[in-house]
Amino acid sequence: MAEEVNPFESLQEQIDEAAEYLDVGDDVIERLKHPERVLETNLSVEMDDGTIEVFKAFRSQFNGDRGPYKGGIRYHPQVSRDEVRALSGWMVYKTATVGIPLGGGKGGIIIDPDEYSESELERITRAFAEEITPLIGEDKDVPAPDVNTGQREMNWIKDTYETLENTTEPGVITGKDISSGGSAGRVEATGRSTVIAAREAFDYLDKDVEGATVAVQGYGNAGWITAKLIDEMGADVVAVSDSSGGIYNADGFDPVDAKQHKRETGSVVGYSEADEELSNEELLTLDVDLLVPAALENAIDEELAHDIQADVISEAANGPITPEGDDVLEDKDVLVVPDILANAGGVTVSYFEWVQNRQRFYWDEERVNEELEDIIVEQFDTLVDAYEEHDLPSLRVAAYVVAIQRVVDSYEQSGNWP
Repeated sequence: MAEEVNPFESLQEQIDEAAEYLDVGDDVIERLKHPERVLETNLSVEMDDGTIEVFKAFRSQFNGDRGPYKGGIRYHPQVSRDEVRALSGWMVYKTATVGIPLGGGKGGIIIDPDEYSESELERITRAFAEEITPLIGEDKDVPAPDVNTGQREMNWIKDTYETLENTTEPGVITGKDISSGGSAGRVEATGRSTVIAAREAFDYLDKDVEGATVAVQGYGNAGWITAKLIDEMGADVVAVSDSSGGIYNADGFDPVDAKQHKRETGSVVGYSEADEELSNEELLTLDVDLLVPAALENAIDEELAHDIQADVISEAANGPITPEGDDVLEDKDVLVVPDILANAGGVTVSYFEWVQNRQRFYWDEERVNEELEDIIVEQFDTLVDAYEEHDLPSLRVAAYVVAIQRVVDSYEQSGNWP
């Protein structure tokens, strides 16, 4: 089953598959399949009642050949060493796919943040920030938000780092509040790139987004922004889900109104405009034009892939399809826009934020969105060119072929210094 799939092994399989189409030595490929270093630490933090709890936390720095390590920090009970290693690797190839000069990193704490007060979460975050301070910096490693973290946590990390280092360095972290040096357009960036990538895929297939039916699994930031923006393009969002379950209406519904219901009740389940409720697996197998997996990795395994009916999948989540699931979808001619392009809006606008922090000169939202669109459209075309020119099995393989070659070029041009 999907939950048994090791995400780090999935990453390595994807690299191996792409390597078959590259003139790169096995030794170099092996180097690109493992992180350069992984910090594993235990955070001892005082709770509001005076007791001490210990939390296991990680920071993986996978590869810095193309620039500072870059990647989010997630708070989730399922965080593990292998998950963080895999996500940091995917980030290497994501930044390379969109052509921005950054490497890949990832961090996480094994925690359910809903079980802790804001003051406890602040102490936990600052304890983690203290542990990673020697590793991070605007020229070394630049963290960002991820699952269950956001501007609040990034502001705490920035303040902790600057206090410990006795400096002012807004570029040490991205995804901050605007008043703390954040970028306009950052909150919508992941959903926006997912939609742009889906639109380009529809154009490639000579299909029209207007009137297309859409199902979105996962209604956090990336999922609901994707639903909102695709609805504004004229598509019909017919199903959405969160961890509690999903809702469906064949005629579509207002995704913004559904999000408001979730804010008020904690779930999309029970939304008044829904005709029926369904499970997350049932949502993934709906007969829709576009499916957007926007939850956690390994949502679609080999077994479930046989039941997928969507024509196009745009991956808002990281690693939502297992390698075995990919093989099935290739046989079914489902066009999958891979995560390392589709959801790269977050890291791309994080890169914009980092640039603005370095320059102390800030852009308006219109410029941010235009620059993001230019990058996603250009790199989608690059993947299609590679896909067709080399007769590759999928856009995912094309993305890894392009990305690995870019990382290898940087590595080889720098030389190997022990």
